[in-house]
Amino acid sequence: MDDIISINWFCSNTWYTASKNTLWCLLGCCIGDLGTIAYFQFMEIKWPVLLIMSLAIINGILTSIALETFILSKQMPIKLAFKTAVGMSLVSMISMELAMNITDVALTGGAILTWWVIPIMLVAGFVTPLPYNYWRLKALDKACH
Repeated sequence: MDDIISINWFCSNTWYTASKNTLWCLLGCCIGDLGTIAYFQFMEIKWPVLLIMSLAIINGILTSIALETFILSKQMPIKLAFKTAVGMSLVSMISMELAMNITDVALTGGAILTWWVIPIMLVAGFVTPLPYNYWRLKALDKACH
């Protein structure tokens, strides 16, 4: 607990880096998450909301790992890029996915994408893991991406 309290929470450089990293994570997560929800919605597949949202979370994490592997493969061998991407913070990705999907359920009943709910989902998905990503960067010198 002391680690959380004793770090400097007012470092603009760390907030900038944590925000940039969180945005990359959000991009990867939302591709799989929103893509899954859209697929079920547009194909009119009648699954329980909980199953669609669970699959959306899994797909969001997988696409985030895939995107990060692709980005890192430009800087290192693909095997190392994949290992690095898998080793990134699952806490951040899971919290992001849960925030996005809980927001969707709370505002639409779940597994329904409308023009007005997507920006709210993205904001929730961004702000939820951001303090954790800041702390992890500041206290542990580890970036989520």
